[in-house]
Amino acid sequence: MKTYRFIASTLVTLVLVVPSGSFAKGNAIQLATAFNPMAYLGSVAAENSVALDRAERIDNYFQKRGMPLAGNGEIFVRVAEKCNIDWRLLPAIGVRESSGGLHMQYNNPFGWGSAKIKFYNFEDAIETVSDNLCGFNPGTARYYKDQTTMKRLWYYNGTVMPSYPEEVVDIMDAI
Repeated sequence: MKTYRFIASTLVTLVLVVPSGSFAKGNAIQLATAFNPMAYLGSVAAENSVALDRAERIDNYFQKRGMPLAGNGEIFVRVAEKCNIDWRLLPAIGVRESSGGLHMQYNNPFGWGSAKIKFYNFEDAIETVSDNLCGFNPGTARYYKDQTTMKRLWYYNGTVMPSYPEEVVDIMDAI
């Protein structure tokens, strides 16, 4: 079983400077009890639980099918959260384009750049393609930034293969 590690992106520290006098001390105590760091940490834990479940679902999907992208679930979830895209989108594109990395070249399981772009490893490929799908690359932002999943898929390969968006969505549903 793979162990997943998500680290809270924010560390909460509460520092109270209490001047002398009972009124100031009373207000400081009221502030300290009103702000509950444990409630914040509980919400972070819940978000991490969701992220862990999603990463595990991605990895299980790939592992059951013997696909080389297995073990990258945490990276897929992290990059999807970065710009609020569907967490299944990029894994599903990887399945559609290369059978999850079984049929690819240059560590490019997404067929990015007509499958001619070389990546150092899967993480590099996942980060690069997600940055494009999120609209972070000025060269491709006009196609992907602030688009729906279907519109992103249309620009990804639907202009060449009209059934492509629906095929990828079907894979997303299976994950």
